[in-house]
Amino acid sequence: QVQLVESGGGLVQAGGSLSVSCAASGSTFSINALGWYRQAPGKKRELVATMRNSGDTNYADSVKGRFTISRDGGKDTVTLQMNSLKPEDTAAYYCYARNVFAREFWGQGTQVTVSS
Repeated sequence: QVQLVESGGGLVQAGGSLSVSCAASGSTFSINALGWYRQAPGKKRELVATMRNSGDTNYADSVKGRFTISRDGGKDTVTLQMNSLKPEDTAAYYCYARNVFAREFWGQGTQVTVSS
């Protein structure tokens, strides 16, 4: 079992920056990918960015060049740095983990609101 706890987020004006972080605990040895998804009101949850243990990253086209995902040396914390934020980035951001058995885990979510 893997537990994920997010921190960060909040309210920022368009063009500003914000970061969200996630700490994983439990059976972290089994994790092979960490990342972030988001869900805006009335919309489906969508990929934002993920990073495999190998360091390979995957970003949604809508955030490429603006968002950066990083993991700490111990690989149990993942951070999403968000720059040049737009009102359409407003959503609940969920930490995501996948283990070697392809089981997925989710955090509780943290709200990011970008005002115009």
